[in-house]
Amino acid sequence: MLEQSTTQPKDAQAEIEIRDCATMEEYDQCIRLQREAFALPDMEISPRRHLIVTRRAGGWTLGAFAGDRMVGFVHHMVGVRGANEIIGYSHMMAVAKDYQNKGVGAKLKWAQRARALSEGRNFIKWTWDPMQARNAHFNLNRLGVTVRSYGVNFYGTDYITMPHEADESVHIDSDRLFAGWQLDSQRVALLADGVAPDSDSVPAAIIEIPPDWSSLINRDAVAARREQLRVRAEFEQAFAAGLICAGFERDKAHPRYLLFKG
Repeated sequence: MLEQSTTQPKDAQAEIEIRDCATMEEYDQCIRLQREAFALPDMEISPRRHLIVTRRAGGWTLGAFAGDRMVGFVHHMVGVRGANEIIGYSHMMAVAKDYQNKGVGAKLKWAQRARALSEGRNFIKWTWDPMQARNAHFNLNRLGVTVRSYGVNFYGTDYITMPHEADESVHIDSDRLFAGWQLDSQRVALLADGVAPDSDSVPAAIIEIPPDWSSLINRDAVAARREQLRVRAEFEQAFAAGLICAGFERDKAHPRYLLFKG
């Protein structure tokens, strides 16, 4: 099995080493990073057993190490598409707070691509929250994924902490977009080499999201719920019409997804 990727994008951090997680101590560091990066309760943490079983079943977890310290990881499971095509499912990626926005996440994803290609796989899928602009930019513009489907309340309802005087029935669903990463496509290959692909395609539709989703939830959960339902309906309508999401504009006031004809 390939233990370390040799092909990385040009902006990767040279001092970061990417390698397999295989010891109990390394798996425990993955647990710590989940708590740090996502502030997840214990019931939502992917436990050590999950990571161990994934490795035994043919998947793997790649860690990003700064010396002896793990500062990020990506968890890669084996999936099936269609009747018998083996693909990858990227269940989770986490980066330590003090190493975020320093290229660690990108280095992990490109190492994941190289590892999957070395195993004869050419497709990886995962999900992200459609209201998170930073994730949308990273997945669509930097990695080159495409999106063709939308999951409503994919993980079950995430109930938010509301002020005692607010309507306690207000909740935010865990809606998700499904990323499709075609590892051997020309677009992805160019991005892996640090080259931005040329594009003069005109989007057939745009879907705008709130510029600061977390602040909106804390400020006005009712308005946030309305925005979530609007975005959900627009994506479902676009995908039903055969459109493909393949770009994102990081406008500070009006961030928006770009959808194109198939």
